[in-house]
Amino acid sequence: MGVGSSGKVSVLRLGHRRDRDKRITSHLGLTARAFGADEVILSGDEDSSALETWESVTQRFGGRFTSRYESKPLKFLKKLSESQEVTIVHLTMYGEPWREAIKSISTDKSVMVVVGGTKVPSEVFQLSHVNISVGNQPHSEVSALAVFLDSWIGPIDESSKFSGARIKVHPSARNKHVINEQEEHHS
Repeated sequence: MGVGSSGKVSVLRLGHRRDRDKRITSHLGLTARAFGADEVILSGDEDSSALETWESVTQRFGGRFTSRYESKPLKFLKKLSESQEVTIVHLTMYGEPWREAIKSISTDKSVMVVVGGTKVPSEVFQLSHVNISVGNQPHSEVSALAVFLDSWIGPIDESSKFSGARIKVHPSARNKHVINEQEEHHS
């Protein structure tokens, strides 16, 4: 079960490299959306394809998930760090163990989850209110984000979180069961 937050949950993707990180960044945003975040913010190389992917999935599968590009992420984080309204949570393999550190995060504020791509500037460690590790071994930032969001937000009520879907997937033990707004597909 998740700890929960009464505020907005955002994910900031630091240091995106268009040629190298396209797929992983796309998956990071899709994971943010599927695990209950409200928005993803891309920084690093400007890449409209990632933003278009997230927008397209949201249009087809429903929900109120937004995405945008931030050209100056350190300035953006500095402003947030000084705010009393947002807690900055930096996911890093060098941070405190998440099972313990998550307890120190205020549930009364919005949360900005920072996920690095390239080498994260040391300033991010200082600007963050909490530096959390989902394991101290090299691993995927996508997996760290999924573990953190699942433990922070908890189970998602898909019918309310992803309302307005044109495409709905119904869980099945043996078949692919997808309902499109005009036709039903079984495999």
